[in-house]
Amino acid sequence: MSINIKSAQDLEAMRLACRLASQVLDYIAPHIKPGITTAEIDRLGAECMAQQGTVSATIGYQPPGYPPYPGHLCTSVNHVVCHGIPNDKPLKKGDIVNVDVTVITKDGWYGDNSRMYLIGECSIAAKRLSALTFDAMWLGIQQVRPGATLGDIGHAIQSFAEGHGLSVVREFCGHGIGQKFHEEPQVLHYGLPGTGVMLEEGMVFTIEPMLNLGRREVKELGKDGWTIVTKDHSLSAQWEHTVVVTRTGYEVMTLSAGSPPLPAFVTTTSC
Repeated sequence: MSINIKSAQDLEAMRLACRLASQVLDYIAPHIKPGITTAEIDRLGAECMAQQGTVSATIGYQPPGYPPYPGHLCTSVNHVVCHGIPNDKPLKKGDIVNVDVTVITKDGWYGDNSRMYLIGECSIAAKRLSALTFDAMWLGIQQVRPGATLGDIGHAIQSFAEGHGLSVVREFCGHGIGQKFHEEPQVLHYGLPGTGVMLEEGMVFTIEPMLNLGRREVKELGKDGWTIVTKDHSLSAQWEHTVVVTRTGYEVMTLSAGSPPLPAFVTTTSC
């Protein structure tokens, strides 16, 4: 496994890319309400990227064995776990949706993040799932420091999630990122403390847990080659930030003016 350690100059470029990715979510947030379609959310995301001078990393993205992805971002509604393709179905009160944005700057650097949005008044279970998934992401982030391991991150997320009766999706994970969309290492959201790759200053990767209200098993929906849903049709939620390992801890790079407030147990976005 070869992990790309970022230089100080690299990190400045990454900070810009990540901040711009977060600002796309800021831009679309006021529009996400009952009646909007995910296709319109996608259009707004593309509009913001054009204004920034960035481009979408997802549109036309085609890993081996996949068809080209057709959206500028991913919109995963209710029991869709990830990679939901934007469409013309209006969102209704009570829906939850994850919007996942990855931009590429003019200099070729990638910024990746996602947020959950609650559409109108949602069920207590839906609000709880979104809030707990947000907390789980931050508990994982707080494990990041030189000398810690990827297993420490996964264990923090898994133990918290399962302690609250939620399940952790295992088929998808966080990833290194830089001048490529997906780099090493793979960041699992489950695991044992003290196991896996040891973290070093300059590593950059995403932490993006996907938690389900029901069982953890997932399946592909239909034949579009992308959309992943929970097998038991239970709700799923995901939050994502990109972080860098600093000399003393971590820095969350995908933050902007509209980023949600930190959980009460988090006192800083960098250390």
